[in-house]
Amino acid sequence: MALTDQAFMQYSRQILLPEVGEHGQSRLSQSHVLIVGVGGLGNLAAQYLAAAGVGRISLIDGDRIERSNLPRQLLFTSDDLGGNKADVAAQKLMRAYRDCHIHCYQHYLTADSAATVFNNRYHAIDLVLDCSDNFAARQLVNQLAIEHKVTLVSASAAHFQGQLLSVNQQISPDTGCYHCLYPSDMSVSQTCQTVGVLGPMVGSLASMQALMSLNLLLTHDATAELPPIAVQSRCMDSRQLLGQLYRFDGAKFTWRQATLARDPDCTVCRVHER
Repeated sequence: MALTDQAFMQYSRQILLPEVGEHGQSRLSQSHVLIVGVGGLGNLAAQYLAAAGVGRISLIDGDRIERSNLPRQLLFTSDDLGGNKADVAAQKLMRAYRDCHIHCYQHYLTADSAATVFNNRYHAIDLVLDCSDNFAARQLVNQLAIEHKVTLVSASAAHFQGQLLSVNQQISPDTGCYHCLYPSDMSVSQTCQTVGVLGPMVGSLASMQALMSLNLLLTHDATAELPPIAVQSRCMDSRQLLGQLYRFDGAKFTWRQATLARDPDCTVCRVHER
């Protein structure tokens, strides 16, 4: 799909990148991203993706805005207190980024509501961002992404520790899934509600989550459609990102990287293997 003159001007700095170009920008405009959780991570990730020209974003969250959210969830102000996070965020994003179609679900993602969210025959989901704030939700998002064969980008931040990983069983099955790393029956003693965190710590992980998402959207199955010279210019292959666990220590400013290994007894990705 050809870009309009207005779109070309708006996204010109991205288009200058050989890894993006007009073809990549057009790809972004046709992409659909689902963001689960519109708290500190979802707030900033949604803004970056909408600002980058992603054509469709769906937000899902049943939580309401509280005053304690304001230091991290920068889309919201004191005037928004009590409002549904997905609804308020969608309204503000639509006003700021008119090229992006924003849809919101004003409820939590559950096993019962998943069919409505994932089975959209008109606008299939290309990528799921897990920006949730509890262990059970993360397990559910991972399970649904595996079941519906959608790439998952998961991020979390608490105290001065953050982590980021992406999963796609069709492209990189040997690297497993979130459940391989953190089985659902493991004991979790702390939650985001009981652990402190600084706003920039959450923002750092959200920015990296958005950056990883853009890389994956730009490289996913793209090489078959590009001339050889464009393929050679790409700095990142989606297979280099998938199955990689990145840990960030915000106190020491250090990153650590590890490759995930699939658990042969995993009750999630083993059940839905190809």
